[in-house]
Amino acid sequence: MSRKNGLEINHINAMLARNQERVDKEGQRMKVIRSLEKIPGEFRDAFVTIGNFDGVHLGHVPILKKLIEEAHRENRKAVVITFDPHPQKVLRPDIRPFYLITSIEEKIKLLEDIGVDGLILIPFDLNFSKMTAESFVCDILWDKLHIRKIFVGHDYSFGKSKTGNKIFLAEFGKKLGFEVDIINAIKLDEETISSTRLRHLILEGDVKTAAKVLGRPYNVSGIVVPGKKRGSILGIPTANIKPEKELIPAQGVYAVIAHLEKDRHQGVLNIGFNPTFSDTDLSVEVYLIDFSGDIYGKKVDVLFIERIRDEVKFENSEQLVKQIRKDIDEARAILKPYS
Repeated sequence: MSRKNGLEINHINAMLARNQERVDKEGQRMKVIRSLEKIPGEFRDAFVTIGNFDGVHLGHVPILKKLIEEAHRENRKAVVITFDPHPQKVLRPDIRPFYLITSIEEKIKLLEDIGVDGLILIPFDLNFSKMTAESFVCDILWDKLHIRKIFVGHDYSFGKSKTGNKIFLAEFGKKLGFEVDIINAIKLDEETISSTRLRHLILEGDVKTAAKVLGRPYNVSGIVVPGKKRGSILGIPTANIKPEKELIPAQGVYAVIAHLEKDRHQGVLNIGFNPTFSDTDLSVEVYLIDFSGDIYGKKVDVLFIERIRDEVKFENSEQLVKQIRKDIDEARAILKPYS
């Protein structure tokens, strides 16, 4: 195993441990504000950043880390301003679905884990979308928050017709009295890290590269629901998951780690239409290695580690079972460093 792969595995193992053992420390919970009329006084004079932060990926981390470090150095609150729902869902209703990398609940938890003090979730609708950049800065950033410093990405824009940008912010910062810090893009393998790139990687099934961009494996959670029970008949019982997200990796077979209540299991997951049986509905089914038990109705959180193969149509169930057993062996090998 190369040094690079070893470092990647150690990083993901550390992330998995944090994912499984998250503990809320008393007095350190992030405050979530869902109304501009209910911003607490402690958030005035804060250091802030603004953006959609879908995925809370490695492109976002430098902004968030710098925000927190500088705010706390000056004894200020580190506050993130974002929108719910995502503006694209309102402004581009023709895009169906608009795939979100993280649910709002996941985004809240990830920002809290990073160490943000407060999150302002601005309700986004068509009426709000008509607010000018000047009104946003004067009425919200200045009048309601009286910000001391704002951190934004180099290409971030806001306000009606997206007239608010880094130059606009710098000019208003000088007028009103707040600082502006522009954070340059972060690259991985010569490509800029972005939520758009990440969505494409996931949709293509390249979950291994997606994990590098995210800084953690991509996850899909869902409740285990009754399926066709073919797995049990074939001797390889699978859990049929009803995904909570619309962003599902490409059809195929994956090596995964599944969190079930407080336990972590290695698994093989299939996304597809079960062509061997000519099914017409897309299914997401996971086989938990070395596990037995009734888990109907329970929530499973699946972390995608690596894609094993495409979904294939077999001539009969015997060939299918033979291939699934090969998949299980390959998944064991892939997941061994993470055990």
